[in-house]
Amino acid sequence: MKIDGKEYRTIWFENNVVKIIDQTKLPHQFIIKNLKTIKDTINAIKTMEVRGAPLIGATAAYGIVLAIIENNDQSFLKQSAKDLINSRPTAINLKWAVDRMLKKLSGVSSDKNLDIAINEANEICEEDINFCENIGLNGLKIIEKIYNKKKDAVNILTHCNAGWLATINWGTATSPIYHANKKGIPVHIWVDETRPRNQGANLTSYELNEEGIKNTIIADNTGGILMQRGEVDLCIVGTDRTLSNGDVCNKIGTYLKALAAHDNKVPFYVALPSSTIDWNIKDYKEIPIEERNSEELSHMEGLDENGNLKKIQVYPQKSKAMNLAFDVTPAKYVTALITEKGVCDASSSGLKKLFNK
Repeated sequence: MKIDGKEYRTIWFENNVVKIIDQTKLPHQFIIKNLKTIKDTINAIKTMEVRGAPLIGATAAYGIVLAIIENNDQSFLKQSAKDLINSRPTAINLKWAVDRMLKKLSGVSSDKNLDIAINEANEICEEDINFCENIGLNGLKIIEKIYNKKKDAVNILTHCNAGWLATINWGTATSPIYHANKKGIPVHIWVDETRPRNQGANLTSYELNEEGIKNTIIADNTGGILMQRGEVDLCIVGTDRTLSNGDVCNKIGTYLKALAAHDNKVPFYVALPSSTIDWNIKDYKEIPIEERNSEELSHMEGLDENGNLKKIQVYPQKSKAMNLAFDVTPAKYVTALITEKGVCDASSSGLKKLFNK
């Protein structure tokens, strides 16, 4: 996708260095950052310089590459893999990518493992791009159907950032939007700001602007009244982990949007690559829900009157805050899942049939 008219991916490997777009500086500053060590990689994941389940997975894969470059020793590699997996617990893609890399490297001689690791990390990225493009083509059919009936701009509400900045390219929830735009279907996106880190306002709106797609940022609690007024045709969100029964774990606030959509008979879709499906956990209560630093709530960052990035405190100093990063939307509130293989019911039978499980 584009920034200032130039095509970018969110991550790439060049001259033994992993290059990323530092998303903590967006939308005010566009900075390409170099990751040179496994510690750099873990820090980038922890501090959300990279975020979004597919991108976290790809970053972890390249983290294994950097670990091999840094110290081509099995014990160091195993510890690096463990540290990567522990860096953020909720997004299933992280562990999936690390396990896939280790499996590929199993039994490989030390003089060949770097080339194999680089190729596998590159393959994970290419695979994600293909998956996200296919998600877009499958989701496009849903938008087309609404447009053909409505004969006017399709209003789509999305939560958090499941755009190309959360993947390698195209995005998950935004991919159908980008494909609709390329086909000439008029769309307008309601963008939840997504407190506390404002990924919607800072990232989703930013990338939609760069692609010339009409969008309006709204406070997280505005979606309900827009649905009541008939100003939302459908919701599309991403997911950090989807269980085999169709339950969806996504950015905090997704559950409330699904409830509002259900009450107002607004279709609620979840877009995801198969790498985000957890086939093992059966009960959503077993999903590790990340609780992040309360400072993300109590402080906000933006430009001051001189155009400098500045962080300010917005809560009373004596107040305590709780910062759960994710919630779970039960499958019964999900209209359907949009995957690279097609669209299916959010259910065990729907997923099993689609993925031949």
